[in-house]
Amino acid sequence: MDPVITPDPDGPLVLIVEDDLDTRVLYREFLSHSGFRTADAHNGHQALAKARELGPDAVLTDLAVPGMDGFEFCRALKASMSTRDIPILAVTGHPEYLGQPDRFAHAGIAQVLVKPCAPDVIAGELRRLLAPRPASARHR
Repeated sequence: MDPVITPDPDGPLVLIVEDDLDTRVLYREFLSHSGFRTADAHNGHQALAKARELGPDAVLTDLAVPGMDGFEFCRALKASMSTRDIPILAVTGHPEYLGQPDRFAHAGIAQVLVKPCAPDVIAGELRRLLAPRPASARHR
């Protein structure tokens, strides 16, 4: 029997966007054990609806999801007043994307990791993206 995961009720909410069920479950379980609350979506359309409904603190998204791909999803997220300030961590199995930094910037993606990547690296990047910035950095 699987252990019951009780996420920190005050932990930041991360929307996980991943079409592979095993990977989605892995991320969900690790992030829950790391103090995050999670919600998940298996495609870009579902993710956009959930982001608008839930207002997550951060998004962890694969870039190759069905329907609306990860880039399109991120652009839609950043185009909406209610979701545009949500930091986005993207993961991809396509290392060739790293040679296209303008594509990430245009989509509003804060950080990109190449799969496979360890769940603790993902949790660390999410913590970094969610860390409060000093006042001097906000006013630049």
